[in-house]
This record gives sequence, structure tokens and C-alpha cells, in this order.
Amino acid sequence: MTSAPLPRILRRRGEPEYPTFLELFFDLVYIFMFSRLAASLAENLTVRGAAQTAVLLLAAWWVWVLTAWLTDLFNPRLPIIQATTLLVMLGTLLMAIATPYAFGRYGWLFVAAYFSIHLIRDAVLIPGTRVNHPIQARSIRVFFWFGITVTPWVAGVFVDGTARLVLWSIAVVVDLGSARIGWPTPRLGRTELASQIFTGVHLSERHRAIFIVALGELILSAGTGLAGSDFTAGQLATGAVAFGSAVLLFQLYFQRVQRILAPPRVATVERVRPGTSTSYSHLVMVAGVVLVSTSTSTVIDRPFGHAPAGLLVATLGGPALFLLGSVLFDAVVTGRLLWSRVLAIAALGALMAPAALLLPPLAALVLANLVLLITLVGEGLAARNRLVGAAAPSG
Repeated sequence: MTSAPLPRILRRRGEPEYPTFLELFFDLVYIFMFSRLAASLAENLTVRGAAQTAVLLLAAWWVWVLTAWLTDLFNPRLPIIQATTLLVMLGTLLMAIATPYAFGRYGWLFVAAYFSIHLIRDAVLIPGTRVNHPIQARSIRVFFWFGITVTPWVAGVFVDGTARLVLWSIAVVVDLGSARIGWPTPRLGRTELASQIFTGVHLSERHRAIFIVALGELILSAGTGLAGSDFTAGQLATGAVAFGSAVLLFQLYFQRVQRILAPPRVATVERVRPGTSTSYSHLVMVAGVVLVSTSTSTVIDRPFGHAPAGLLVATLGGPALFLLGSVLFDAVVTGRLLWSRVLAIAALGALMAPAALLLPPLAALVLANLVLLITLVGEGLAARNRLVGAAAPSG
């Protein structure tokens, strides 16, 4: 018996695996999304504000992940896939517009845009894959689980405060968690993560692109904050430190990625490792960059004086969160812990108490950058020593 031919809508093996210009264009809307999340958190640097921002970031990230998987599995050069991507982009823009008011009067807009995105995508994918039952079954499983989470999402629109936060937290955790276990569905079973069609190069590039977008938002927030300031010495210094933060995060991310995803291995690493794991670890890294953006834009407004507890947590916690995500990514790819970054996280945590007592906000920002710089230099020297040792002739 011969297997059924792949539907035309699917990406063929051997096709160019790098993202198309449309996919990179789609990512631009996330500059706006991340800036809205950072600005909303800056206005409410509390535990509740952080929890609300986390829920909205998870929902926005899940839209991005499913879109990355969409163009990884399906042919992004087909007009129907391109149109779907553009509609998802429009829905994401509406989500971003509603973000600062999602836990207020515009919760309905956020939820309506979120579910319209999923309905549009599944309305295209489920009929388009009817020739290939396993692929269609995967799309049906995803749709089934969104049918489950629609209840807490919609119910949250009709309540306020803690009730909305709890309902939406449950909904977004189920959205992301159901993928991690393969969307188990009655009569259809579950999708085996090892069988998902991830091309390796494509998803690696998509993850790198969204991280660059997050860094772009960091520079945008710092530049916007500085442009609206009085250009005092403290504000100019904060702008320079914020730019330094972006450079350090860029170097820490890409230098490590280049070391562990050398070209001969790229095509195999993410086929072996579940795509969900690499996506979740990048979520943590991007969340760290958003937190850094929140702290730098706030410090520009008030570089000196006493640092509030929430601002201090954001200032030192943003780099720590980024480092945690990079440790998780490294563990997924290599199966080992990157101890240099574990130690850096511990150092940032140990500095929290003395910084709260002694340092103004700008000094805390400089201290966080110093930890990142020491980590970067230490890893560079260690890698260089390994290369020298490997090249040295044996006696």
C-alpha cells in the first residue's frame, strides 16, 4: 500500500528552510506587543502587575509559537498561508492595542482577537489537510483544546480583578500545557512530539528573529524614554547603560547559540529535541528582555534616589530571567547545565538585598550589566582556552 501524497499546502522536504520575508514582517508586530507589555508593567510594578503581564505575554507568545509552527509545517509561499499569516498579524495588533486595558474595560477585545486568530488558522488548516489524516488530526487536536480553554477565557471577560486573573491564568497554562503533552483528544489520541515536523534550521532562525525583535523593543523603549526626558546627566547615563544592556544580551545569546548550534548540527538538534521545549526556553529569555525594558524605561525617569522594591526586582530580575532561559535552552540542546550562568543568576539574587539598601536605580542597573559582562568575558575566555587545549599537540 502506498502512502497518500502530501497535500500541496504542506512544506516539502528539501525546500529552503530559512524564514520568508513575510514571516519576518509578521514579527514586527511583536515590537509593539512587547512595548505595550513593558509599559503596562512599568505603570504597575507590583506582584499583581507582574502576574497580569505574565498572562498576557504567555497568550501573545502562544500566538507567535503557533504561527512559527504554521510556517514550519505548511508552505509559507502559498497565498492561502500568506493571507492567514497576515490575518494573524492583524489579530495580534488588536491584542497589543488591548493589552494595557486587558484587565480593565478592553478584556473583551483581547479575548476576541485571541480566539479569532485561532479560528481563522484552524478554518484554513483543517480543510486544507484532509488528504493527509495524521496532519489534519493534529490540527483538530489543537482546535479541540482551544474549545476547552474558550470557557475560562470568555468567563474572565465578565468578571474583574482577581477572578479574571485566575481564570485567564488557568486558560493560558492549559493552552501551553496541552501542547507539551501532545494535545490528547478523544478518539484521536495525541500527537507524538518526536513526530512533529520541525525543520530545525527554520525554527532556529524563527527563535533568533523573535529574540532580536525583543532586543529591538528594548532599544526602542530606552530611546523613547530618553527622547522624552530633560537630558540630565543621570538620564543620559541611563540611556547609555540601557544600550549596553541590549549589546550584552545580544552577545550572550548569539555567542552561545553559535557554539552549541554549529551548522552541521542545526538540522538535527531541533528534530531530536521537542520544538515545545526550545520555544518555552525562548519565552523565558524574551520575558527577561521585556523586564529589562521595563526597568530601563523606569530608571530613565528617576535615575537617582531610593529604588522601590518593584523596580529593583525588575532591574536585577530581568537579566536573571534571561540567563535562566538561556540555561534551560542550553540544557534542552546539550543535556548539560551552563554553570557560568547559574552562578550569574545566584550573584544577581545575592545582590538584591544590599542593592535595596544602598544603591540608587541607575547604580543597580550598572551592577546588573556588570554581572552580565563578567559572565560574557568568562565564557569567552573559557571557550578560548578549550580551543587552545584542543589544538595543542599531545606529548
